[in-house]
Amino acid sequence: MNNLITSTLNQPNVIRHRKWRMIKDRIAKHSMTFGGISIIIAIVLIFFYLLYVVLPLLLPASMKEIQAFPIPLKEYGETVYLAIEEKNVLGLRITEHAQAIFFQTRDGKIVLERSLLPKEIKVTSFAMANAGSHVLAFGLQDGRALVIKPVFKITYEGDLRVITPEIVYPMGEEPLTIDDRGQALTHLDVQLGDEENTLIAVTADNRLLFSGFTKTVSFFDESVNIEKVNSELALQQAKIEHLLLEKGQKTLYVADDKGQIWHIDVTDKTAPQILQRVRVVPAGLKITALEFLTGDISLLVGDSEGRISQWFLVRDEKNNQVLTKIREFHEQDQAITSISSEERRKGFLATDAGGKLGLYHSTAHESILQVSISAGPLTRAVISPRADTALIEDKEGLLKVWHIENRHPEVSLSSLWGKVWYESHEQPKYIWQSSAANSDFEPKFSLTPLMFGTLKGAFYAMLIAIPLAILGALYTAYFMSPSMRKLVKPTIEIMEALPTVILGFLAGLWLAPIVETHLPGVFALLIFLPLGVLGFAYLWQFVPKQHWVSEGWHSAVLIPVIILLSWAAFATGHSLEILLFGGDMRQWLTDQGIDFDQRNALVVGIAMGLAIIPCIFSITEDAIFSVPKHLTSGSLALGATPWQTMIRIVILTASPGIFSAVMIGIGRAVGETMIVLMATGNTAIMDFNIFEGLRTLSANIAVEMPESEVNSTHYRLLFLSGLVLFIFTFFFNTLAEIVRQRLRRKYSSL
Repeated sequence: MNNLITSTLNQPNVIRHRKWRMIKDRIAKHSMTFGGISIIIAIVLIFFYLLYVVLPLLLPASMKEIQAFPIPLKEYGETVYLAIEEKNVLGLRITEHAQAIFFQTRDGKIVLERSLLPKEIKVTSFAMANAGSHVLAFGLQDGRALVIKPVFKITYEGDLRVITPEIVYPMGEEPLTIDDRGQALTHLDVQLGDEENTLIAVTADNRLLFSGFTKTVSFFDESVNIEKVNSELALQQAKIEHLLLEKGQKTLYVADDKGQIWHIDVTDKTAPQILQRVRVVPAGLKITALEFLTGDISLLVGDSEGRISQWFLVRDEKNNQVLTKIREFHEQDQAITSISSEERRKGFLATDAGGKLGLYHSTAHESILQVSISAGPLTRAVISPRADTALIEDKEGLLKVWHIENRHPEVSLSSLWGKVWYESHEQPKYIWQSSAANSDFEPKFSLTPLMFGTLKGAFYAMLIAIPLAILGALYTAYFMSPSMRKLVKPTIEIMEALPTVILGFLAGLWLAPIVETHLPGVFALLIFLPLGVLGFAYLWQFVPKQHWVSEGWHSAVLIPVIILLSWAAFATGHSLEILLFGGDMRQWLTDQGIDFDQRNALVVGIAMGLAIIPCIFSITEDAIFSVPKHLTSGSLALGATPWQTMIRIVILTASPGIFSAVMIGIGRAVGETMIVLMATGNTAIMDFNIFEGLRTLSANIAVEMPESEVNSTHYRLLFLSGLVLFIFTFFFNTLAEIVRQRLRRKYSSL
């Protein structure tokens, strides 16, 4: 016999077959190994690419001196205004005697020098409108004011770019009369609009003057007529040191020598009203610098101890707008000498009497950088329109040009994950709002509402998917007949191939209106179905001749019952709405303080739950069906009922697989995009209300990535959202694997 077997195995065709099988085994082994390693490498590469894009958000800012030269024409007087144009090629210095000096920033070479006023006219004050407008004004000794605007025109001669500086006069080359009494204007501020212009001045005899100039154009001959309105206001002998008029020309802030700010409504130039007076610095200190943050909503107040505080108007309980301190920076320890706001972001730089320059961002509440510029005081500094260059003047007579590398100042732990008190809001909030129609907008980059929405959507989806999928899998694998199982299992599994965009489309355009219209019926369904099924099961035992239903096919009998109960729930929904909710359940919810959106978490839970059910069902059903038959047979032989066997033997043995199914379902729910994109309303709010919408991290990426500027803060934060999702799913998958292995070891002896 052995010789026969040996001779058979040694036949050439058997040997060739055996060798070919070994080759195929090796190919399969190496292919599986290569595939597994490739997947791991791909995942690692994805992780490092996300990290590569996100990493610049974490890099610190830096500053480097690139040029220093003597102040151009220092003999013309002290500097009252510094500016640098967008290309960082030319700078502008305006002196106290109204001399405009344009110079090159690389070496200080003078390009254009211009006297703005005759030498016999004495300048007594100077003002600058909001940073983006570049409008300036000179207050004169005779009660008049001159308004100018320096501009830098860019032309091209072939490939050569030429920047030509000019001075324009928005309100005419002749000074405007502000004080009819001819008193010197000791303080001044100006704002220009499309139709209305306003100048605010303080005279030598301490009168606060309001001058409004309204431009009207005739419809007949298109002639221009300018109407002037004057008024004045006394501030109870306060010595005024700073004036700031916001660009809307409706609110004026006046700072006095006692550290107080007066909030004045100047909407009506003929009747200004004092609304509030508030101390903005500690007693004994003085306001040494006062400036608007870009947008003219927030005030930046620098004091004699190096503090910088941010203030803006907040509505109180009586619906009055009250100037409120929002945040404070105290990185500098000597008196603040100047504050310069960025034109396009909520950042600013500040200089102090100790020669230090500080770079800050208000929304992030971050002191980004502190640099020692000079041994002596810094008198003035300005930041370029692109916020990449600073022009700094010191007491030693030097003008210094510093390059700034500060690409993503908006990002900090507090701005991404904490509550932030944004401008024009009554309290700190979690908000994601990445863009708006103008450059004054304060970006709101809180990832917290997106993370909350992700977890909220996953929670409601799993609330529906887990019980239906697991209980369905238990019945299918253990109680259902084999022939019916062959029909049910593939049908449910094929649902997993249904594109989620189709489910999202149906949820948003079909399911959401149905849920809104039949809201009482939806909740009645949650009561009718369980009670109806239990009642039918109880009555079933009294039905004679049950043998006509084959073993394992009893669930088919429930199908018409479930259809009937569902119809009954929706049919009685309107009557229940009249009986319990006064005829309108949505209005009743609103009256109870519960907001209702058509596309809400309930719709998402139903749609996304249906998308997750096939995944959880399939894995759970396989795990239960794979439980060794000898375990269940032994349990039944010892007298246990099928349900006792299921609960105490089958579920415990299959628990590693069931747990894996649930965790995979959670991962699917967290990463789902199209359903939540189309069925949630995409409202980034922090509300667990099932009737409110939400916005998830994945949906936010899908919506905003196509419109984000490459390498911008917004762009990199979207990649950070992807990295957060990656880490989140990796963490839960790792946790699931650890728990699964422990469960497997615990119940492997069964």
